[in-house]
Amino acid sequence: MTMSVISGDGVFSHVFIGAADLEASTRFYDDVLGALGVKNLGPFGSGWVLYGKDKPAFIVARPGNGEAPSGNGVTIGFAAATPAQVDAFHAAGLAAGGSDEGAPGERGHLPGAYAAYLRDPAGNKLCSYAFTGGN
Repeated sequence: MTMSVISGDGVFSHVFIGAADLEASTRFYDDVLGALGVKNLGPFGSGWVLYGKDKPAFIVARPGNGEAPSGNGVTIGFAAATPAQVDAFHAAGLAAGGSDEGAPGERGHLPGAYAAYLRDPAGNKLCSYAFTGGN
């Protein structure tokens, strides 16, 4: 399958994660990423959902090999403009069936960082960070 719809000037062209229950994951990511201004851009092919702001950058799909997704040791971070967006991201994730992996708050390991961590319904770990200009 060709991914010519995805392009970018940064280091990554996109992030692709697996979800055995695509419908539950779509509901989760619609709410969580919506809190950050990231839109569901719709389906692509069979069993894929694309998310982005102006182009697809994050893809949720059923694993091609039919096996359960496994992202142990992987964390996907989403940028937030403000700590309030981080709070909304975390609250939306919990309300949409995710689980808490770290409540919203300042992170001492990185000055000026405000973050929250979640696991999606498929068990993938994600976070959102806002930088408040700390020392």
